[in-house]
Parts: sequence; structure tokens; C-alpha cells
Amino acid sequence: MKKIFQHRFLVTMILLSILGCTTPYNYQTNGFEDAIVVEATITNEYKNQEIKVSRTYKLEEKTPNFETKAVVYVTDDIGNKYEFKEGTESYISLTQFQAASGRTYQLHILTKDGRSYISSSEKLPQETKIDKLESKAVTKNGVLGVEITVNSSDPTNNSRYYKYEYEETYKVVAPKWYYQKAVPVFYAPGSNPPGKVVFEDRTEEARICFLNQKSNDLLITNTNQLSEDKVTDFPVRFISSKDPIIRNRYSILVKQYVQSLAAHTFYETLKEISNNGSLLSQTQPGFFYGNIKPVDNPGEKVIGYFNVSSYSEKRLFFNFGDIFPGKPIPAYQYDCPAPIPELETDNYLFTYCFGQSPACKGTTIMNLLATGTRSYFPDETGAYILYAIECGDCTSFSSNIKPSFWID
Repeated sequence: MKKIFQHRFLVTMILLSILGCTTPYNYQTNGFEDAIVVEATITNEYKNQEIKVSRTYKLEEKTPNFETKAVVYVTDDIGNKYEFKEGTESYISLTQFQAASGRTYQLHILTKDGRSYISSSEKLPQETKIDKLESKAVTKNGVLGVEITVNSSDPTNNSRYYKYEYEETYKVVAPKWYYQKAVPVFYAPGSNPPGKVVFEDRTEEARICFLNQKSNDLLITNTNQLSEDKVTDFPVRFISSKDPIIRNRYSILVKQYVQSLAAHTFYETLKEISNNGSLLSQTQPGFFYGNIKPVDNPGEKVIGYFNVSSYSEKRLFFNFGDIFPGKPIPAYQYDCPAPIPELETDNYLFTYCFGQSPACKGTTIMNLLATGTRSYFPDETGAYILYAIECGDCTSFSSNIKPSFWID
């Protein structure tokens, strides 16, 4: 979501539309226009709510410019005020709260340079739960994979507009893990040999880890054209059978937001622009506003939407063999091939000795281990196999902390 808001939306709508282009435009950085960007959704989930406030950023910049030292709070129609404190990349409510049925809410922002912004009053939509998640093997565009779908229904026919996000977590098992870690010990400068390699039993988990990533797409749907308010087999995720994230055990948490027609229209328009917009497009849309307005500067452009949504979530687990029985498992995330001693160019297999012979690679072994970029794996011949660190130590790119929700 962040990339869509900050990159595609900005490039297409700010750099092109504000400049009034109707013909292809050759982008230049000096055409950049600064604007505030707001990503704000509060739900009926009792928690510390989160609001992101940042500034537009140029193509050559890699991350959003977080708006610091702002005053951020939400009010409701009976006088409650929910204040937010500045965090690392967002503003977090000081206390836990939830959007309540029948109440209306407004977002207020005062930036450090004295600019004020306020949203329209928004009401919590119908509360609707996810009925089920399913995972099944399908072939899409000639690619075999697993498709994860969501089903939901509202017998009152009042929900209608749905937005989805997901968080996926998957297990990583380092294929070249060894229970001992090779550690170089260097002697005084000029010593011959320069040192030695000692083996220490590992005291921390380095074989099994977990990786987590969030969705970055706008997943929206509606049931307006249906006689019943039912979301049936809506695809939220497709993963190729060759993708290493499903090599072992995989879990996905799907989040459902029921939102208003106005919010749905905003995100639908944003999705269309992010999919079709181009710096060299002949049809470049005009700027469209969300529901957040400047208080003191009527002509100022504000990007974003204050969304009040009812929330539901459901989690799904599966193993590769559950979906693709008998199929070969995907390759590991990193290349960890078996070394070929006959190849002089092989850069995995080393002879541990010190001396004048070109075959002696003791110093090379010590230096590679010292950099932390290689991991030792035993070889029955007595040679040293030094794989990329990711092959033997999964903590080099993932976490060895097992998530509290994880079920093996």
C-alpha cells in the first residue's frame, strides 16, 4: 500500500496532473511538488490505532519523508478525543480504542509548520466476518501455483464494499546448517601460520527461522451487482509452486475491511491510476481529492483518505505437500550447490592447510569466515566447504524467533 500511495500515485497524479500535462511529459526532478500524504484507517478492533503522515518524495529518493512533530488526534460526535503520539514511522494512539457503531469520527492534523488538516466525518460500516479462507492448486497464465481465496457474507446486505490486506509468514530451514560454527582465531601479525580455525557449538538457533511480509497491493471488491451480499472465492494471493516462500510451512493472515461507498470509490480510482498511469501516457487524469482537506489553505492538495472500517481477520496454514503432493519442492531462497572438486573455479571447496602450495587455502578460509559472509559445512574428505552465510545460518536474513501464533 505504501508504494502505491507514495510512488505510483505521486508520480502519476502530482508530477503530471498538477503540471497540467495533456501530452507526454519528460519527467524532471525540478517539477516536483511537495504535498502531505495521509494513510489512516481506524477500525472496530480494540487496539492502539495507527495513522501515517508523510510528505511526497522524488523518484530518486528511496523512502517516504515521515512528517515529524505533528499533532494528530481523532474526535467523535460525543466529544471524545483520541490523541496520537509520534512513533518511528507513524503516529500511534496513546490509548487503545475502537470505532463504535453509530458514532462518527474525524481526523485532525496540525503540522510543525502550523498547517492544519481535517477529514470529513466518517461512520463505522456494517460489521461482517470472514467466513473462510481456502488454498488450492490452480494454473494461472500457464503457471502452476496455490491460490488463496476469501469468502464472506452479510445477510443484511449492508456491507457491499470490501478491502483486503494480508500478512504472510513462512518457515525457513537452512539446508547447509551445521551444529558447530567455524570461528577464525588470528595470531600476532607475522605469525606463520597466521592463525587457526576453532569449532564452537552453536548456542542460538540458526537452522530454522521465519520471515514475514505484508501485502503491497490494493485488493478491493464489491457485491453491488449481486442479489446477495456475498464475497465468493475472491483471490487475495497467488503463489507459484516454484516460489521458495512455500518450500516449507506457510501461513497467511487475511484482513478484511468493510468500508463506505466513498472510501471504496477513492481506492478504486487509486487502483485504476496505479495500474494504468504512466509518465508517458497520453491520458493523464486530473488530481482527485480524498476526504481530508486543508483548514487554512483552500488550494493546497492533500493526498490520502481517513477510513473508518469494520474489521475481520482469519489465518490459514499449509505445507507444500498439502497443496502439491508428489511435486518437487521449490529451491531454497539462495544458491547452495554441491561443490565440484574437479572444477578449479569452484569457490565453495577449500583445502585447510598453510604453506607455499597453491592448494593450501588456510588463510583464505580464515579471511572468508572473518567477514561473516561464509558458513562452514563439513566434507567427508576433510576439506572445508564454505557456503554463502545464508545457506548455513538463516538468521543472516530472517528471524529465529518463532511467532506466537505459529502452529507446526
